[in-house]
Amino acid sequence: MSSKRTSQALDPTSKAIIEQLQRDGRRSYAEIGKAVGLSEAAVRQRVQKLTDTGVMQIVAVTDPMRLGFTRQAMLGIRVSGDTRVVADQLSAIPEISYVVLSAGSFDIIVEVVCEDDDGLIELLNEKIRAVEGVAATETFVYLQLTKQKYDWGTR
Repeated sequence: MSSKRTSQALDPTSKAIIEQLQRDGRRSYAEIGKAVGLSEAAVRQRVQKLTDTGVMQIVAVTDPMRLGFTRQAMLGIRVSGDTRVVADQLSAIPEISYVVLSAGSFDIIVEVVCEDDDGLIELLNEKIRAVEGVAATETFVYLQLTKQKYDWGTR
């Protein structure tokens, strides 16, 4: 996803294509075409444009718990210095799946996925706190994920 936020107006047909893919990302262009009133080729072109412009990504979403990653957490990070530089360095750490610059108590919020608590401790001490400019961290451990959705943005 782009770090710059630019709005792109979508017509109802593009929104309908996105909704079809949000319901089932493996759905064929022919099936989507029938649902939205376009040919398979027209759907393919629109999907390509939507992905090329960064409006959407088509990815496989996994459940970390079922893959052996038993510790997920959100970290609030306070930074001394340029938050963008620290965010770029944090983004390079494989265990970090989400990085956002924020306003309020924390300068940066990250989401991490680790194999276990030992992995989280190692990540915090050896990777995150080792980044120059990280002044303090606060960890919010996930006990249970009760809602996660990806169907926003088209209504």
